[in-house]
Amino acid sequence: MNLATSGYLQILFSEEADMAGSTIRRDYKRRDFIRDAAAASASVVLSRHAGGQNPPPGNLRVFVTSENRKHEELPAVAWSTQHSSFAADTLQIEASQQYQPMLGFGCAYTDAACFLLSGMQPSARQSFLEDTFSPGKMNLNVGRTSIGASDYSRDLYSYDDVTGDVEMKHFSIAHDEAYILPMLREMRRLNPELFLLSTPWSPPGWMKTYGSMLGGWMTSKYLAPYAAYFEHFLDAYREAGVSINAVTSQNELETDQGGSMPATYWTPEIESDFIRDHLGPLLRKSNSKTEIWLLDHNYNLWKRVRWQMQDPELQRYVSGVAWHGYLGTPDMMSRLHDTLPNLPFYWTEGGPDYTDPKYSYDWTRWGGIFSSAIRNGCRCLITWNLMLDEHGMPNIGPFSCGGLVTLRAGTTLEYSGQYWALRHFSQHVRRNAVRIATHSDASELSHVAFQNPDRSSVLVLTNTGDARTVRLVQDSYHGDLQLPSNSMTTVLW
Repeated sequence: MNLATSGYLQILFSEEADMAGSTIRRDYKRRDFIRDAAAASASVVLSRHAGGQNPPPGNLRVFVTSENRKHEELPAVAWSTQHSSFAADTLQIEASQQYQPMLGFGCAYTDAACFLLSGMQPSARQSFLEDTFSPGKMNLNVGRTSIGASDYSRDLYSYDDVTGDVEMKHFSIAHDEAYILPMLREMRRLNPELFLLSTPWSPPGWMKTYGSMLGGWMTSKYLAPYAAYFEHFLDAYREAGVSINAVTSQNELETDQGGSMPATYWTPEIESDFIRDHLGPLLRKSNSKTEIWLLDHNYNLWKRVRWQMQDPELQRYVSGVAWHGYLGTPDMMSRLHDTLPNLPFYWTEGGPDYTDPKYSYDWTRWGGIFSSAIRNGCRCLITWNLMLDEHGMPNIGPFSCGGLVTLRAGTTLEYSGQYWALRHFSQHVRRNAVRIATHSDASELSHVAFQNPDRSSVLVLTNTGDARTVRLVQDSYHGDLQLPSNSMTTVLW
């Protein structure tokens, strides 16, 4: 089936009036469960079971990040069955209503991040990695790597820079053996569950319209050799001890960043042709277990994916959609879920700006972003660079992205607000946990809850307002929580 780009564009523009005429809710801090319960197709309902009236096991363990605390455990709160009047905010937990399973939480292990890690004193590096990846600690268990250079690389490179080498005779990952692969091997040793998505920012320049990795368009002429390039990459990484679990065709495939960094335009037709006719069959033939995800770009491109997935042959090879949070709104993902309810979603990029004065304490901003992504169906959160220096370097730009963690002067670690927000999820939500329903009319409060495989429960609350008391209600039991102003709170029971 040969999809026509003009068909995609016709759908895109014909629906702009609908988008403009509808009110898109941008304040997700006040979003409650009513929409989810009324339209289960916005997320896959995986199972239902009777809630029962047994008391939740144990007390409520409480972890708080606020002005004076950083993921600090506070005294436990007891569940109660005693009737008492309560005039403040209430949040209802409905464990019987279950949605998507969770893959995990992590960030991008870029050339830049791995280079900085490799330069740390061995004891300091080991301490940081153990705290970040160990399952009993922060438990980062997903992540993203680049296939060749990204904008956050020290230099521009691909794995085959010999023009016209369609047989990949000169393919080599020698560049990555210096510090990228050693760091990835150590991360996976510390957390054997580590799931890796790999993404190219550009094919080798000779495969593109302008002959450069910096901008330009992908051409159909080299789709077959580029599929072989992917296969060589996956084989070489596996032989080096780092198996890759998923790939996308291209990072941010509807921009070339003005030629300032490795980037490539991919039309929806060419991306579909590449996966359906080349990469998908090649990986299937080799019995590869590596998944293929579509898009790896912003929420506002949801109609591109919907158009592509009309092709049943393409559907055979697509295992999910990767989303970035820079443009559009999270509810656009749920609009796609309305027509493709069984297609998994993954949140794969979003990061801070090191020049932002709030870089180190904007945890509630990220708490709201993360909660909205999950409430709209995402199964993972992958932020941008794990580590950069105090100038947002190294990168090809210069660009102003900040790391999840800043390595200042090569020795001192400083943690971003995004780091603390991510830890409130990653340390407590286990792989294959399922999202469960929560609903509240409280303003300035984001909320999302999970049931872990061991049937323990996790609730993450983001309070952007003043200090308040919130009553949690599950079945006939309740517990009263004190939420500081501008805080995140994770509750376990």
